[in-house]
Parts: sequence; structure tokens; C-alpha cells
Amino acid sequence: MDRRDELIQAGLVLASELSLSAVLQRIIELAAEITGARYGALGVLEEGRLTEFITTGITPEQRRAIGDLPVGHGILGLLIHRGTDRTPVRIADITKDPRRHGFPPHHPEMRSFLGAPIIARGEVFGDIYLTEKQGAPGFTEEDEQAILVLASQAGVAIHNARLYEETRRRERWLDAVRDITNAVLSGTGSDEALFVASGARDLVAADLATVVIRDTRGKELVIQVADGDNAEALARRVFPAEGSISGAVVLSGRSEVFEDVSTDALPDQPVVELGDMGPAAVVPLAGHRGVFGTLAAANRCGGRPFSKESVHVLEAFGGQAALALEYARAQEAIQRLAVLEDRERIAKELHDGVIQALFAVGMGLQGTALMIGDEDLAARIEGAVGELDRVIRDLRNYIFGLRPGVLADRQLGDALWSLADEFQSRTGVLTVVEIDDAAASVLSTVAGDLVQVTREALSNVGRHARATTCRVSLFRRDGCAVLEVDDDGVGFDPMTVRRGDGLRNLEERSAAFGGKTSIDSVPAKGTTVRIELSL
Repeated sequence: MDRRDELIQAGLVLASELSLSAVLQRIIELAAEITGARYGALGVLEEGRLTEFITTGITPEQRRAIGDLPVGHGILGLLIHRGTDRTPVRIADITKDPRRHGFPPHHPEMRSFLGAPIIARGEVFGDIYLTEKQGAPGFTEEDEQAILVLASQAGVAIHNARLYEETRRRERWLDAVRDITNAVLSGTGSDEALFVASGARDLVAADLATVVIRDTRGKELVIQVADGDNAEALARRVFPAEGSISGAVVLSGRSEVFEDVSTDALPDQPVVELGDMGPAAVVPLAGHRGVFGTLAAANRCGGRPFSKESVHVLEAFGGQAALALEYARAQEAIQRLAVLEDRERIAKELHDGVIQALFAVGMGLQGTALMIGDEDLAARIEGAVGELDRVIRDLRNYIFGLRPGVLADRQLGDALWSLADEFQSRTGVLTVVEIDDAAASVLSTVAGDLVQVTREALSNVGRHARATTCRVSLFRRDGCAVLEVDDDGVGFDPMTVRRGDGLRNLEERSAAFGGKTSIDSVPAKGTTVRIELSL
């Protein structure tokens, strides 16, 4: 087969490929085959620098031994910095050329050289580099003409592959947006955030993607969901906004791109702490009230860096995803409001109906006790009145818990402080509060339930413990959030004393929202109620 037939065949081969990575590998293999070069490389350019380097003739072991991607100095730079000049560069012996920059250690010996640019749609896409002409002292003018023809064919093939990849990307984009929309409309909870992360990871072919959301105070950030490598280690992680990459992006509203995020100067980012992630891109998630989080993609150390085009795709997708996430948050707020309104209605009915009825019964019994001459019977009636008073107090406590004001506008930590203050003023028991704000922010979805079980535990302390001090603690330990209510009261022996309805109710209520309850008590040394929730 003569040179002309080889070039026609090469054009047909390139036209049949649709994958850009396959096209690039095929181009350099065909270039080496047609010109008789032992070694070949195709350097992909972006903003005048090499971002990819596809090779042929070099084994994977040799490639690893050579090390990092070349930066484009010396002979390689001759082509990189010439713009759209299509003139090939042919050198008989690059080891004697004054423009050479030298080879890194473990690099194969190379002498004869032929290079030509690849032009796609009027832009320099990259360069073909060929070395070590086999069977001849150097490359010929015929080789130059052949490589120019092949470079032209490569430009068309690359453009077609890019169009195909763009079409496929748009299809994946539409699929991802559809999944997010369906998740939002179906009200499936945090699924929409998972679809955002998985969609972003697929669109830019990343090893890992995360969605980070800012808490209402803006001081803490939570990884709402992670998809890909190390996802389990990152999901639901809480970290400070200050001193983190995501915090800087939220504050500035501008994307950040890193060639190696593991060496970044802001170490508080959990992805940085992993130590095995290299190239990364972090883009803002913005709603009508400003930036509320970030969408990030990362590749493992030594992986492909994110091009400007990939970052644009991530930003555009993040903009659409942010609208969906904000809509989902608004829907959750509406649902919470509906529940709170229902609780307010129940509380009003209890207060205006049941409590007043019980109070009337108690007043009637007190009047009856005054009219009875039998002291024992009168004492029993007074005891019943006292029990009614206790029931009314408990009902008022539960009504306080049903009122939306307890948690509608405050954080869990604030609600626990308020509850402790009310308990101390009502009982005289000194109540200490210790709250881990990061743990409180993560538990916002079960805040109402935690307040209720805390109220039940404090109620037991007030009725039975005869304590002088009590402590309410919320902290993180071994991947769990722990709520503790302990006192220095009389305690009891769990082996001999039957638990009352209060403790059983507390255990049942805790189990209903996924909590694991343990109750430790020692006679004369107090009681500790502990509830653990997995983070």
C-alpha cells in the first residue's frame, strides 16, 4: 500500500471513531505507522499549555518512570507557541539542536524529530510529535506532507468527536435534570442532592462529586451528599466555613479550580484531608438570596485536570441544580409550616378545651371536699385534685412543645437552652447545658423530637430524682450525636425497680426517630439518660 492509500485509509479510520479519547490515540498511532516513527506523542493544548499527552511506542512502565507531564519547553515549545502556523518542524538530530531543553531521567533516547500542529475549526487543538525514524537517518519531505494531511484529517475527526461528545453530554445533562426534577416533585427528601452530585460527576467524568450546604448561621458547612470515591467518608461531614475552600467560594461567589487540591493552603476542606485527591473544581450554588452552598468535582492524585470547558459545564449545571435544591428547601419549609400549624391548632384545642375542663373538675372536687365531714375521704379527694394539677402541668409542658415558636425560628441548641432555663426556674434544680453547635446543626431534621425527649427526661428528674443539679449535653462521639440528661439525685437500681411510664415513653419516642436509648442509674448517685443518633 503506497503513502496515498495509507492516508485515505487513515482518514476512513478516523472518521469511524466517535470517542474523543479513542480518536486521539488513533491519530498518534496512525502518524507513527505512516511515517515509520518508533515513538509518537500527541499533546493537547489549553491556553498555551499541555493538559494531556497521549503516547505510542512507550510502555506504561516507561511512561511512569519518566514522571510528570512535560511543560512544553525546548523543542516541544517550538510548536506550542507558533499559533496556527501549519509549517512542520523537522530536525535531523535533536540532541545537537541548540533549542533542545533536555530529557528527564529514564526517557528513551531520541534523535530524529518531526512535529506538526493539529488545527480544529481554526484553533490549535494540539501537536503531533514523532521521533526516531526507523530504517532511515531522519524524516523526509514526504513524511512532512503526509503528517500535514493526517493533521488536517485529525482536525476534522476531533471536531466531529467533540460534537458527538457534546450531544452525549447534553443527553446526560437532560437526564440528570429530569432525575433532579422528579426527586424534587416527588418529595423524596435528600435524593435531589444525590442526583445533583451524581449528575455532575458524570458530566465532567470526575472520580468524586460533593454537594455542600451552608447552615443558617453561615459558620458551618455540611457535606449534604457525596458520590464516587471516598463518598462514605465524606457524607454528612461538618466543617467550618472559615478556612475552607467551600467557605471561600460561598463568600466570593466565584469558582475555584486546582491542579492539586491536596497541596492547597486551606486545609479545613474534608476533600483536602483525604490526601488522595488531586485536580478539583469547586463552583457556587446560588439562589435568589445568594450563595447557599457549593458543588465540587475532584479526581484522584495524578488524574486528569479539569479543563476550562469542564468548569463551565459544572457552573452551568450547578446553576440549574441550585434552583432545584432551593425549590426543594422551600417545599420542606412549607411542609414544616403545615405541621407546625397543625400542632398549633392541637395545642390551642388542648389549652382551651381539655385543660379548662380538667380545671373545672378539680375546682368541683375541691368544693366537694370542703362539704364532706369524713377526713379520710376528703384527703383522698384532695389527692385526686393534686393529681389533676400534675396532669394540667404536664399538658401545659406538652402544649409548649407543640407551639411552633420553640423551634421554628431557633436552632436546636437554643431550644435546649430555653428548655433548661424553664426547667430550672420551675423546679429550682441547677441545670447546666453543654451544646456542640456542629452536632446541633446536623440534627436539625429531628430537632423537635430531641426537644420532646429532653423535656420528658427533665420531667422525670423533676418528679422523681430529688436532685440538686442536672446537666443537658449534646456532643459528637465515634460518628454519632449523643444527647445526655444526667442528675445527682437518688437514682434507682435497674435490677429491682420497675421503670415508669415516663422512661418507657422516652425510649419509644427515641426509637421512632432512629435513636438508641440507654438509661444508667445507681442508687444515691443519680441517673443518666443517653440517646445516640448515627450521623
